[in-house]
Amino acid sequence: MKITSIEYVVLEELHPFVFIHTDDGVTGIGECFRRQPLVTKTVVEQLLAPALIGKDPVDTEARFRDMATAGQALEIGGAIWIGIAGLDIAMWDIKGKYLNLPIYQLLGGKVREKVPVYASSMARNLTPIEEANRALSFAEEGYSGYKLHSAVPGKIDDPSDQTIDTVTEVRRAVGDDIDILVDVNGAYSAHHAIEIGKQLEELGVFHFEEPRPHYDLPGLAKVADALSIPIASGEMIYSLYEYKELMVRGKVDIVQPDIVKTPGFTTLIKIANLADSLGIPITCHNTQPTISTVAHAHFVAATPGAPYAQEYNIESISIRDQYPILSEPLHIKDGFLEVPDKPGLGVDLDMKMVNKLRT
Repeated sequence: MKITSIEYVVLEELHPFVFIHTDDGVTGIGECFRRQPLVTKTVVEQLLAPALIGKDPVDTEARFRDMATAGQALEIGGAIWIGIAGLDIAMWDIKGKYLNLPIYQLLGGKVREKVPVYASSMARNLTPIEEANRALSFAEEGYSGYKLHSAVPGKIDDPSDQTIDTVTEVRRAVGDDIDILVDVNGAYSAHHAIEIGKQLEELGVFHFEEPRPHYDLPGLAKVADALSIPIASGEMIYSLYEYKELMVRGKVDIVQPDIVKTPGFTTLIKIANLADSLGIPITCHNTQPTISTVAHAHFVAATPGAPYAQEYNIESISIRDQYPILSEPLHIKDGFLEVPDKPGLGVDLDMKMVNKLRT
């Protein structure tokens, strides 16, 4: 099997996808991280695609090395890894279709039948009471966890921060049986993160996400050493080497790779093995609720080291909600996501809708 062509498609000027076509008529679908899609388009079309055309997509590890070399990914990083992520997902989709196996079987087989997910609120303009009412509504739908994004991103220790007030109201509304997760996007100094973290411990928060930015490894370690609440981080880094530093020097308790950044199944496997060797669990960062969510579901279903509920974006996303691009919607019931069991990713796109939305 040989790769004959690669398409990079942006839907509604925001949502980037890749299609890898082969001489056997098998097409693989992948998704890239949504920031700066035109930058990623240049990376995919000018740097990465020429390194793949004419080669066998089933040899995913070899193709990953081809892409990393062509894009000088270890030197440039960022957008290169994001482009590689989408293409790697697509090649794993092809591999599964070619071998007539779902990706979770290629990863070693299921360790859990369904993937638990938590409701992830991206809203930053809700009052504590409004956030509490929203959390309660999702708890009543069967979700066992709710994440709020508090603090003021881009600022440090901003006095308008309502994190403790919001978590207090959410806990009062949902009771003690629902996990609350708090993400502050690195908006605290180390000493203030410790102060806030101790209050979050008293409120029974499940994990405290990015109390310091991902690049402040000494700061993360200081916070982690001072608190018993699990410290989570990882959504803003890409390579295996960065994850090693985050775990060893940053001393985080939970790592959060995102398959559309990290990049792809090929890297997630290596991160999972490294985390397992250090006894550190994984909970995937995931804000893109179509192909990215499906890919994460296969990974989590097959990974013993991902025992917790995984992130699921509850905000309105056009390509899932108003103009769905999946031929069949993903099934979430009582806080569990069903993993597609057809070959590859196990999902099909509604190409009429894709063509309608492409820009």
